[in-house]
Amino acid sequence: MKYCKRCLYPQNHALNIILDSEGVCSGCRVHEEKYTIDWDKKEAELASILSHYKEREGTSYDCVIPVTGAGDDFFVVDTIKNKFGLNPLLVTYNTHFSTKVGVRNLARLIAKLDCDHMMSTVGPDTIKEISRITLSKIGDMYWHVLAGSQTFPVQVATKLDIPLIIWGVNGWLDQVGMYSHEDKVEMTKKVRKEHALRCLDAESLIGESPLVTHKDLQAFTYPSDEQLEKSRVRGLYLGNYVFWDSQKQIEDMIQKFGYETHEQERTYNTYESIYCSNNASVHDYVKYLKYGYGKVNDHVARDIRLKRLTREEGLERINKYVHVKPKALDQFLQWANLSESEFIGALDQFRDPAAWKRSETGEWELTHSFNDIDLSDSSQALEVIDPREYIQTDLLEQQSPDDDYILLGRSYMDENNFKAVEG
Repeated sequence: MKYCKRCLYPQNHALNIILDSEGVCSGCRVHEEKYTIDWDKKEAELASILSHYKEREGTSYDCVIPVTGAGDDFFVVDTIKNKFGLNPLLVTYNTHFSTKVGVRNLARLIAKLDCDHMMSTVGPDTIKEISRITLSKIGDMYWHVLAGSQTFPVQVATKLDIPLIIWGVNGWLDQVGMYSHEDKVEMTKKVRKEHALRCLDAESLIGESPLVTHKDLQAFTYPSDEQLEKSRVRGLYLGNYVFWDSQKQIEDMIQKFGYETHEQERTYNTYESIYCSNNASVHDYVKYLKYGYGKVNDHVARDIRLKRLTREEGLERINKYVHVKPKALDQFLQWANLSESEFIGALDQFRDPAAWKRSETGEWELTHSFNDIDLSDSSQALEVIDPREYIQTDLLEQQSPDDDYILLGRSYMDENNFKAVEG
């Protein structure tokens, strides 16, 4: 296995990275653009684009912003509403895996930024069956979250005649350099299907189970080409127009709006994914069982590129978290009515042979170890100039990995919890 000599990403990254002649990955090379781009010019370009959508005659909303209550959402909404003066409609696809801190942060986002909000909640039994189907079909128990969160905003925009959707950062650009910032790639039906959904669209689930019919898949069915042509909906990534620095941005949101953070089982980042019990736990563990790396690698790569971690520090964090089996797995298996052997067995066929092999006893073992990374070549090492630790805020209510998922939770944000708990 080869690794990026700068950010330590493994060559078998699921989104595909390219290592150049110096052993540096495409994600690191595209990240370098951030230090050469004229961001003031980019911001002016964004302002010009947004001016065409602001206060359109006969409409209430200028744009749709998909949100979960994550820290990045606070930054996007604050930027679009308070800096550029648009009136956004916030929309949320209910993951069914909500955490207590996630419910509070979503309520805080809606209340403190004073925005209208819509949520889509699909029937729990349908979601459980879809999760079992996609686990066995593509090795992904999280497909419904990715599909729903990238479909519902477009459905709302199309039906309510709101021709602009503002997304946050383009993950395929930011992680692996699939695009350049200058490409100004927008969110489209093609991008969604090929990258986010691994080419498995809702229609592909028809016939997989008598419990999942065409009607059950409405929440995951993208508007038709005719509807899109009529509505002219476009999806902009804010990350194409501002220097995207998630850690710094969220720390600003902690100070400005009281965003709560929380520790996670499989990474040191306490800011992201905390709205969902499974994003950085079971979903990430699935990635590890398939490719041999995890979300901690994503966070280490980004923090090294932003000159906040040395490679040695990053490697230490990877080895601390990447192999962790999350306690949250038990809760998911109970929810999905699966045994652990059924769960693992469904994933075995999707293990990357570049990362996993069978031992003589039939057990799976990694073909590589991050401890094998040679750090003696320091030619591509970046100097740490902005060391930062992730902040753990005080929590209004404690939570643990074995807590039940919250389908629809009471929205409370102060020390009295609006009588959601005794006291």
